[in-house]
Amino acid sequence: MTDATNIHSDPAVLNQRLEQANKQLLQSEKLAAIGQLAAGVAHEINNPVGYVYSNLQSLEGYLTDLFRLTDAVDSAQSVEDLRLIKQNIDYDYLRDDLKDLLAESREGIERVKTIISAMKDFSHIEEEEFKPADIHKGIETTLNVVNNELKYKAEIIREFGDLPEVECIISQINQVIMNLLVNAAHAIEEFGKITVRTKLDQDQVIIEVEDTGTGISQEHLNRIFEPFFTTKPIGKGTGLGLSLSFNIVEKHGGRIEAQSTPGQGTCFRITLPVAQPERSDDD
Repeated sequence: MTDATNIHSDPAVLNQRLEQANKQLLQSEKLAAIGQLAAGVAHEINNPVGYVYSNLQSLEGYLTDLFRLTDAVDSAQSVEDLRLIKQNIDYDYLRDDLKDLLAESREGIERVKTIISAMKDFSHIEEEEFKPADIHKGIETTLNVVNNELKYKAEIIREFGDLPEVECIISQINQVIMNLLVNAAHAIEEFGKITVRTKLDQDQVIIEVEDTGTGISQEHLNRIFEPFFTTKPIGKGTGLGLSLSFNIVEKHGGRIEAQSTPGQGTCFRITLPVAQPERSDDD
């Protein structure tokens, strides 16, 4: 009984358990977010796959016509016969359309590759090591993951400054940006703008996500980073997104703030140090 009491009262053990619980909560929220985005991601992939499949069917028909022409080289009685076959298959149109078909298919496959790569980068929930990372690449990864949530609600405006690599856990910073982007989209009633802005301020990097949505009242603005607080309808939000975002940014030695004007929009500002302070082995 004494040993159990000592274990539960040992600050080091309690901190370790609290940190473990926080990691599990972070992973659960991330997986939940990915689950909510899954339908949109599937739609994003289905579009290019659909027209690539359609193009392959057209390609099959074109190849059949081309094979008629090449097979006739050995059996044609004269060059005129070959010309007639070429004219019959509308060779000039076929050649031009093949270029467009292949270009469109290549673009579709590249889009699928981009989405899959973004999901792969985004879902590194086990990553815990601070490393130099490209913040702009992280933002683009996140925009690709949440594209289906945003494209029907807002024009995305990028105002990127010149940034050095930032020492951070990039998958966690991506999660913060994702939370802000999705919240921004939800705050816009019809169609608006979401501006993602970055700049360097001495030894700190600033990331802003600004929307033209409905805004947040001062009463709610004071509580948005509280766990489980949400202004969304029941079933539409856990109330953990901004709270976990606050914890992530704080873990990085940074800060997150919000300014809002009801009826005009909201701007979230993340400030991160470019380099993390030296950590001791005990940290």
